[in-house]
Amino acid sequence: PRERGASQAPRTPPGLPRPPKARPRPEPEPEPEPEPERGPDPGWGDRLPLEILVQIFGLLVAAEGPMPFLGRAARVCRRWHEAASQPLLWHTVTLSPPLAGRPTKGGAKGEKKLLASLEWLIPNRFSQLQRLTLLHWKCQVHPVLKLASESCPRLTFLKLADCHGLTPDTLVMLAKACPQLHSLDLQHSMVESTALVSFLEEAGPRMLRLWLTYSSQTTAILGALLGSCCPQLRILAVSTGISRNTTPLQLPVEALQKACPQLQVLRLLNLMWLPKPLGHGVAPGPGFPDLEELCLASSTCNFVSNEVLGRLLHSSPRLRLLDLRGCARITPAGLHHLPCQALEHLYLGLYGMSDRLSLAKEGSPLLTQKWYCTLRELDLSGQGFSEKDLEQALAAFSGVPRGSHPVLCSLNLRGTRVTASTVSSVISSCPGLVYLNLECCRCLPRGLKRAYRSPEEVQWCLEQLLTSPLFPS
Repeated sequence: PRERGASQAPRTPPGLPRPPKARPRPEPEPEPEPEPERGPDPGWGDRLPLEILVQIFGLLVAAEGPMPFLGRAARVCRRWHEAASQPLLWHTVTLSPPLAGRPTKGGAKGEKKLLASLEWLIPNRFSQLQRLTLLHWKCQVHPVLKLASESCPRLTFLKLADCHGLTPDTLVMLAKACPQLHSLDLQHSMVESTALVSFLEEAGPRMLRLWLTYSSQTTAILGALLGSCCPQLRILAVSTGISRNTTPLQLPVEALQKACPQLQVLRLLNLMWLPKPLGHGVAPGPGFPDLEELCLASSTCNFVSNEVLGRLLHSSPRLRLLDLRGCARITPAGLHHLPCQALEHLYLGLYGMSDRLSLAKEGSPLLTQKWYCTLRELDLSGQGFSEKDLEQALAAFSGVPRGSHPVLCSLNLRGTRVTASTVSSVISSCPGLVYLNLECCRCLPRGLKRAYRSPEEVQWCLEQLLTSPLFPS
């Protein structure tokens, strides 16, 4: 029994649910501590597979060359040093002294400093070297090439630009030590003819490409070529240096065709040369059946005529590029009779410092009617064709079979008498045109006399021609 007057909790009437009991409030959870800010992971380079890192370095080397990038990358960490040391990345190298162009003492000092580094670098990195270029070496060419001959058995291409002091022993030593060497570029370098002749006698049977600068010793070098020492030669380029030659080089065309039957590229750039007369009753030469490019551009007096061009190309059906800039004796009729049917690049305009060409004023339709389906580039700058003649010539590009378009993408009409209606017609017919030069075209309004270097600019020119009342279509 409870005492009288004690307080009692009220009872819930029968039939009603009991009220829920009050639950204790949960204690607030502690807020998570903020994570410390993470800096750069110092070990990411070690976890990157070496093969991937070498591929990344290879992309940079392909764009900028191995030097000085690989030398700097090797100092970052051990993994980068291992990747930068892969000989595979050192397949193409250009070496130029740091003080090139300075006075003689400064240049010699720079060459010796670089040579000291190369004495370690070439034996340890250049075992896979394939292409070597030396620029502006005046004193230490022989030691560098001696190192290359001892450590670079896979060398295939050697370029010496503005180099001096090359001896016959140097080139012969290189030819013997590098059995895969097949390309030699000696443009703008001082090389004795005896040195190059000795090299060709040793490496001639495997030579594929040869670049030379014309000098008084070119005749001796050409004599070695005509002696069939380079039967597999694919590229022969002879150009003129800063000082132009005053004595024409006599070139026996037929003898060169017999000595180098596999020639694919022949460039006689800015060179004054005279083809040796064929003689009465002498059969024409075998020609160049594999020739794809012929460059005879010159700003000096040259002796290239229709007859000479026929002797060069009478059996060259594969010709794709023909550069006759400055050759004032070539006529459209002579070009029309050439056997090449798929010419893609034809240059007949100005070259160098010349400002006009004294050519026939008619005949340009013979060119476009023959090659309108294959021409990608056409240069008629400075030609004296009349307005009507150019209109008929460029109208050939609108005669492409239905369903296809001309492949012309570059047209140079600088200094010609082309009219506004002709320009609008050729732009409409050639949707792939990305370059159009209308500078100094006397028959066009002043606002259009300029060069258009993109598809958008070419279309803008067309819009001006079609919408402006001053330019009737």
